[in-house]
Amino acid sequence: MTEANDIRTVRSEAAVNADAGGAKAAAEPVDTVIIGAGFAGLGAAIQLARSGKQSFVVVERGADVGGTWRDNVYPGVACDIPSQLYSFSFRPRTDWSRFYSPGGEILDYLQEAAREEGILPHLRFSSDVLALDWDDSTMTWTVLTTRDTYCCRWVIVATGRLSEKRMPDVPGLDSFAGPVFHSSEWPRDLDLAGKRVGLAGSGASAVQILPRIAAVADEVVLFQRSAAYVVPRNDYAYAEGEKASWRADPDSLATLRTRMFWDAEAGFAARLGAAGPLAALRDRARRHLEAQVPDSALRRALTPEYEAGCKRVLLSDDYYPALMSKSVRLERSALSAVEGSRVAAASGAAYELDALILATGFHSTRPPIAHRIRGRDGRTLDAAWSHGMVAYNSTTVAGFPNLFVIDGPNASLGHNSAVHMIESQIAYVLEAMRYLRSRAVPAFDVRPERQASYVAEIDRMAANTVWLTGGCRSWYVDERSRRLTLLWPDTASAFRERLARFDPADYDIGMVAHD
Repeated sequence: MTEANDIRTVRSEAAVNADAGGAKAAAEPVDTVIIGAGFAGLGAAIQLARSGKQSFVVVERGADVGGTWRDNVYPGVACDIPSQLYSFSFRPRTDWSRFYSPGGEILDYLQEAAREEGILPHLRFSSDVLALDWDDSTMTWTVLTTRDTYCCRWVIVATGRLSEKRMPDVPGLDSFAGPVFHSSEWPRDLDLAGKRVGLAGSGASAVQILPRIAAVADEVVLFQRSAAYVVPRNDYAYAEGEKASWRADPDSLATLRTRMFWDAEAGFAARLGAAGPLAALRDRARRHLEAQVPDSALRRALTPEYEAGCKRVLLSDDYYPALMSKSVRLERSALSAVEGSRVAAASGAAYELDALILATGFHSTRPPIAHRIRGRDGRTLDAAWSHGMVAYNSTTVAGFPNLFVIDGPNASLGHNSAVHMIESQIAYVLEAMRYLRSRAVPAFDVRPERQASYVAEIDRMAANTVWLTGGCRSWYVDERSRRLTLLWPDTASAFRERLARFDPADYDIGMVAHD
């Protein structure tokens, strides 16, 4: 099926759903619709509520808040950004259990935030978005979900970059005789004791999963398409005395967060390709590998063939030891075919397995929801992004009035906290809304030439970064255009400075028609 036919099918199904039952077809008027209830969506909702705005809903396709931290429940799931930095600056927490938070604690944090900030009445769970359509005549968006329809002035897309699983295109995968699943869909009742298990992938999820399943499975085969740079994690539990000191002196916690932020900022120099910092990062990973893997042949197999930082640098103290265990076998190629319980690798090797885990990542640079968003002149967001995701200030997209994308084009980081970036964007969104409301302006749209200039600047900034020069293929780079479309190619502090002021000169205010 072609892309155009696929979009028409979705919209045809949406129309049927909207027409089936008059109450459902009636659009509920709200000021703002937020799509997604992870860090970005909840952060936007909390700040809207704190500013006194209550006419908004948060539509979430899942049954709870939390986004990726709700979905990913695999053994060992945890964050690789320090707890005090991977949390809202306006909601500090003194009782994180560890330096790096386990996934369950992060989910608890987000659930608590939604509850204590009064967001629960605004949440609409089990609401998958079917279509978003802009109407130039009314200057409003119609948002059709599997549960309700909304007519709104503003849309904030906060679906994130780790929400749409990427499944490998492997012949016969559906024929596998045992359980086969993506790492983000881990069965809660899964028992791998005594089983022969295949683990496809060697990225951030795989390095957390492998040590846990190696401890219980009879045999584990790790399918490694390319080796990763791994550095020490150095995680530890916070002492009760530390937590008590933060409760007694909140300023000390703010100081700690600031220090952590600037320590992380120092990591950008290596991504920019600075010789000294890049060599230091490379050597740190090499020393870690040499210290934990005495076998020279295995070390060679685990040594990347690209520059450090080109792909995500992983943090682990138990991944290499797990690979050294007798129950684990490293297969230095990807899955190639499946027939019953027999799984073949690209190398030609074949394995009999009882379970197959796919830690194969997500559709990060081509978000599927873009097919469902139709802006001015009926153009879809996916069509506007045919050469890769673009946005002005990484937040607004030409031809899509009154729509904001958070944690989208060039708004992620490879060295610091995503939450800092999300808060920078939320502040920009609220400033734009305040400006337009104060002038009773119904709509605005970024000027195409401003967006083009910004994208060209991003491309210039990215040109010499390790993400484009490091000799790897990564999920940071658009597969078709080979542009760096996911990451912001500068420091997190520079991003915040860039978005510190909403400039109306960058926009068609009141919707002057584009040429």
